[in-house]
Amino acid sequence: MDDMDWNEELVADVLADQYGITVETVETVPMGTDTINRRVLTAKGRRLFVKEYASTADLDAARSAWDMSEFCRAADLPVPRVWPDRDGNLVALAEGSAWAVVDEAPGRVATSAMSVARAEHIGMVLGRMHRVLAAYPLPRRVQPSRWRSGSVQDAVAKCSRVLSSARRQGYGDLTQLRGQLDQRRKDLWTHVDRLRAGLPEDLVEQALHADFTRPNMLVLTDVVTGVIDFRGAKAFPAWELGRSAFDPRTIATSDQWPACATAMVSAYRSENPSLPLTDVLACARIALLYMLCSFYGATTAEHDLPHEAEEDLKRHWQERQISIRRLIDNLDDLEDALKTSAARPGDCR
Repeated sequence: MDDMDWNEELVADVLADQYGITVETVETVPMGTDTINRRVLTAKGRRLFVKEYASTADLDAARSAWDMSEFCRAADLPVPRVWPDRDGNLVALAEGSAWAVVDEAPGRVATSAMSVARAEHIGMVLGRMHRVLAAYPLPRRVQPSRWRSGSVQDAVAKCSRVLSSARRQGYGDLTQLRGQLDQRRKDLWTHVDRLRAGLPEDLVEQALHADFTRPNMLVLTDVVTGVIDFRGAKAFPAWELGRSAFDPRTIATSDQWPACATAMVSAYRSENPSLPLTDVLACARIALLYMLCSFYGATTAEHDLPHEAEEDLKRHWQERQISIRRLIDNLDDLEDALKTSAARPGDCR
């Protein structure tokens, strides 16, 4: 304790007072937007991950997300344990902040494209999670679905607002961004209505993780060892499946991306056969619509991220541009492949 600075001592005091945990070391992790994150080694050798929430954080939503996390862990999904404080709360209030303490799961966030084997395991985990969460009460938070019903004209207008914002921020390569946004306008006008016309009229909605993406999965080799950072929202399982199966880093950097997508969808369906086949088969066009209607990462200054996180977000934007083109060019073949990979005995549609 003598070698700790005041920040580390604050964490040690909170864990001692609220959780009965004696801290050995504290390491700040330079990531997160709504939280300050630390890795902690306890005197008993346990490794923990500690989140301190910003004053602007929605604590009711945080409590709901941690409750969902524990619900999934109780169903034997690879979700790290959330520690209750002395009063049984999953979010503790202490020293003017809100805190959550979680076991540190093994593995790491993958920085490279998926392999087919990893995609298959992710599909199994996601399918099982969706099957488990179908019995979970619907959260108050609702995931926005502009990709499904938002105005195309509004999305086109957003292109101009993004470019103006980039100009004000002193964006590095404004010419490249202008070209990307010009292409986005054309794609929005050309493809959105056609893609929406092919969606099922009534997509299933239920409680979901709502941010089941590469940064929120820990892996060892090709096995998912930890699902973290639940958002906890009411949303469409087909949307979450599409986001995972059509991961932009994989599409942009690996020739195996179609095989990864079909392997994930097939494994997902084996674990969650109750989701209508029409929903499952819609996941590719939903992923494409979602990318077309999202401008996240086009500019970064407004997010006030650490340098490493900001660079990763910029890369994510570039990978999405490549992914949009490849999905548009290959959608018909992809949907045929999904029909083959997701088909099960007894399917009649």
